[in-house]
Amino acid sequence: MIEFQVEGMNCQHCVAAVTRAIREQDGAAQVRIDLAAGRVSVESSQPIDVLRVAIDEAGYTVVDTPASGN
Repeated sequence: MIEFQVEGMNCQHCVAAVTRAIREQDGAAQVRIDLAAGRVSVESSQPIDVLRVAIDEAGYTVVDTPASGN
């Protein structure tokens, strides 16, 4: 499990955009988003950096990438 702290998400459209960005990199990714906490949890075979860039390119700011559980 990879977790990101993400700024700029404030609605369900944001949740959908981040989820879509991650799934464009890994169609089988399991994405869980805690909108109130700004936390994105991902189970994916893609490297952390690939997912981080995808979130950034979707227009959101990854401010923290805690250690993954992998």
